Amino acid sequence: MSGNEAVASGAYAAGVRVAAAYPGTPSTEILEELAKYGDIYCEWSPNEKVALEVAIGSCLGGARSLAAMKHVGLNVAADPWMTLPLIGVNAGFVLVVADDPGMHSSQNEQDSRYYARMAKVPLLEPADSQEAHDMVADAFALSERYDTPVMLRLETRISHSRTVVEHREERMKIDLPYERDAVKRVMIPGHARLRHPIVIERLADLEREAESFRFNRMELKSSRVGIVTSGVCYQYAREAFPEASILKLGFIYPMPEKLIREFASHFHRLFIVEGLEPYLEEGLKALGLDVVGKSRIPREGELNPTVVGESLSELIEMDTGVQGGGWSRPWHETEAGMEWQLPGRPPVMCPGCPHRGLFYALGRCKAIPASDIGCYTLSVLPPLEGIDCQVCMGASVGMALGLERAFASSGVNRAKAGSVVGVLGDSTFIHGGITGLIDMVYNRTLSTIIILDNRTTAMTGFQDHPGTGRTIMGEETRALDLEELAKAIGVDSVRVIDPWDLTETEKVIREEVGAPHTSVIISRRPCVLLERAARDYYEVDADLCNACGRCLRLGCPAIVMRGESAFVDSELCAGCSICFQLCRQEALRKVTPDG
Repeated sequence: MSGNEAVASGAYAAGVRVAAAYPGTPSTEILEELAKYGDIYCEWSPNEKVALEVAIGSCLGGARSLAAMKHVGLNVAADPWMTLPLIGVNAGFVLVVADDPGMHSSQNEQDSRYYARMAKVPLLEPADSQEAHDMVADAFALSERYDTPVMLRLETRISHSRTVVEHREERMKIDLPYERDAVKRVMIPGHARLRHPIVIERLADLEREAESFRFNRMELKSSRVGIVTSGVCYQYAREAFPEASILKLGFIYPMPEKLIREFASHFHRLFIVEGLEPYLEEGLKALGLDVVGKSRIPREGELNPTVVGESLSELIEMDTGVQGGGWSRPWHETEAGMEWQLPGRPPVMCPGCPHRGLFYALGRCKAIPASDIGCYTLSVLPPLEGIDCQVCMGASVGMALGLERAFASSGVNRAKAGSVVGVLGDSTFIHGGITGLIDMVYNRTLSTIIILDNRTTAMTGFQDHPGTGRTIMGEETRALDLEELAKAIGVDSVRVIDPWDLTETEKVIREEVGAPHTSVIISRRPCVLLERAARDYYEVDADLCNACGRCLRLGCPAIVMRGESAFVDSELCAGCSICFQLCRQEALRKVTPDG
């Protein structure tokens, strides 16, 4: 199983009855897998804050509950997360957070371990899929025993790597009675003041629990070098230094002080192997131990056995006085003599992507686009170069307002005030853009918001959302009407366009960007990957093509230059016709399969 599949399997066996999430790589598959079990309520929530709140309500209602999200999603959910430990739980509550070192699909690589410490909740970290499966049950037991939420932290390599898992087939039955307790569950200041000392006292009990946690273990081998690590970094450290003694921690907040000191007593110095921030290092230094960590191990990017081995090998040699530490050096087994000649492959929007025509038209209109997170973020790359700024989900709306106000009050940028647009996807708009649009209407901004409605949450794997009319369970439901929502908010002008129609798209953008009111343009066409039936495609008449390169301005991977003529790969072409609309030589013609 992958780590995500193992978490789902473990949660099912542990008796989870309610699970909520917003899709985000590398955590997405947890809810997708849980939804395959028949007797769990699963939902894609509009955002991570709502997902967390749904799970809070259900755990208070007596059902073991789970919320899942990626690291940046916890930022969105931080408000309820920080108060939940004061309230406590009824049935168990587990928050699964998947960090993304190396930013494989994220805008930052924050370290979520600090959210556990800040909230004063226990933090567990599995080192493989088996532990991911088993720790879920331990997390729920901890949650109920200590009346606290528990965080289970994964990383990309744990979420997506596969290891053998022995899993339980039977399912626990947990159904606890609901009892009113306003002092405990209503966090007015007077009640919160009573609860905070209890949370602090609970930490001492949790530290004693950590001392005997079954996934903490000492592997005493070499008497010269001791390494402290956790999670996937345990795998890296063990592979890089197979003869080293290792303290592998699975319960990392609060830390098991006695166990750490016992391990440290065997060595005059400890080496800390951890990704991202010096979380373990800070904890061990606070105990007064002599440790080496981020002075050698990189603080950015994803670790691997090679990075770990090369970062510490020289220091270990100095520490032991033995060349190579006296060990084999597996990280030096490189591809000696092999020449890699694979071409670079920059990320690119798919052939026929509806976002391509929209961003081409935006460029023609000289707009200043604030963008959001999604497939369309790839339009920042040449040749479209269609985005000026981007921060997080929903931020494009607020940034558009801010840009417009900055330009309007500027002496040097005043002429740009009427060119600002905010661009975001349909799922992203629902996730975090609605309140920003309310702000725009309320404060009478002149900017235009463009919602790229491709009928799915495409970048994370085509998950449904409130606008699609389907739930994660495949049930038909009421679809959110984006046009009516915008009108209800008070938007002056709401228009719908087909981004495959370049002329109309450009016309509407020019009209709305230049209009003296708040406006919303909905660029609506389903993601091209949702419709896999045979399509018309286009081919180039080489005799008519003059190699002007206009079609290449789209950045479509189906179009390349071959000699003195453009060429369209019929296997890739989605038949969107945008290149056809651009060609002044009429060198492109439509081909209908079997027609």
